[in-house]
Amino acid sequence: MIRLGIDIGGSAIKAALVNLDTGEIVSDTLRAKNNIETKPHDAAVNILRIMRKLDYSGPLGVGFPGRLVKNVLHKAPNLHPEWLNNDLTVFFEENTKSKTVVLNDADAAALAELNFGDPRIKTTTRAMFLTLGTGIGSALILNGQIWNDTEFGQLIFEGKRTMENVGAAAVKRIENLSWKQWGIRLNSVLEKYDFYFSPELFVLGGAISSSLDKFQRYLDFPEEKVIAAKLGNDAGIIGAAMATEKIV
Repeated sequence: MIRLGIDIGGSAIKAALVNLDTGEIVSDTLRAKNNIETKPHDAAVNILRIMRKLDYSGPLGVGFPGRLVKNVLHKAPNLHPEWLNNDLTVFFEENTKSKTVVLNDADAAALAELNFGDPRIKTTTRAMFLTLGTGIGSALILNGQIWNDTEFGQLIFEGKRTMENVGAAAVKRIENLSWKQWGIRLNSVLEKYDFYFSPELFVLGGAISSSLDKFQRYLDFPEEKVIAAKLGNDAGIIGAAMATEKIV
């Protein structure tokens, strides 16, 4: 079965067709700009353009970077405020005329990694999946089951700074940090998560995870405890598409 997965992030919308049986992307991955100034209507227009380019009209799976409660968005610090308090399933269905499943973007990526990523994720009692991008997305995987809708990137690090203010991938770019400088900051974030939640395994996602070898030496954890997401930056797209399996 082929379905369209859409990964909405703080800097881009990415989408591709996915074979749900294999977890493979079977089309070009298309992108559109997306940031805190992009209004919901403009994002919907970009998604329609992507659908036309891929000649797709079936169900949609959308990974969204925010706090969702029964599909209603309660918080999305990296996106336009007009998104808030909308039922996103209704919004996307009305604007695309396609049945839609919406889930947290980190949960979508975790779903893909759980099914098609490193086998250790399935066998670990408590794994913490973190997407390092504009912010920090999160998912807890407990005995092979995802604890949905966590927002651990918004936990306070110190003062008014959140975990993502300190350790998101965007921080490295914005502050022009070296791998060592950023690795030390990320390590301080992981140490707090380790203390609070005692995960047996950290799985790092987002594009920067492909460069784990450049900063792993600055993490005060055994190498086998901190691993890169196998599907990399494609995980959110694949997991979003997988979520449509519940649509008949």
